[in-house]
Amino acid sequence: MEQQPLLNDHNKAEYPPMHTAEHILNQTMVRMFGCPRSMNAHIERKKSKCDYTLTQAPTVEEMAEVERRINEVIDQHLPVSISFMPREEAASIVDLNKLPGDVSEMLRIVRVGDYDACACIGTHVENTAEIGHFKMLTYDFNDGRLRLRFKLTE
Repeated sequence: MEQQPLLNDHNKAEYPPMHTAEHILNQTMVRMFGCPRSMNAHIERKKSKCDYTLTQAPTVEEMAEVERRINEVIDQHLPVSISFMPREEAASIVDLNKLPGDVSEMLRIVRVGDYDACACIGTHVENTAEIGHFKMLTYDFNDGRLRLRFKLTE
């Protein structure tokens, strides 16, 4: 019988499709702008928002490209998998800077196909086919902070 690793408690009830879309959004922002994953996120069923630190405001064309790329990833119907590994091993494949100081030694790594890998204790879909489509609602840039507001559609 395989023993489940001891992980930190999770106090949020997330909507798995939206939370998984957040992972794809984060990786898309990292790839397109070279920025860190979101510095602040509010993920809800109806609509969500994420904040990113950027050196300059993105163009309208770049923001349209963010949406296009996210939907391209979703449409690949990628499997979402979970694995467990020691923190030291995880540090070689994911950014651990945002983890709390009391994080457990064993980490849960969530992968969206080969597109994204992240230490996360949240809930996710099993395949990106379950997400629907990503729709950017609005965005604004102020003093180095880009705030994106988005929802999922069928």
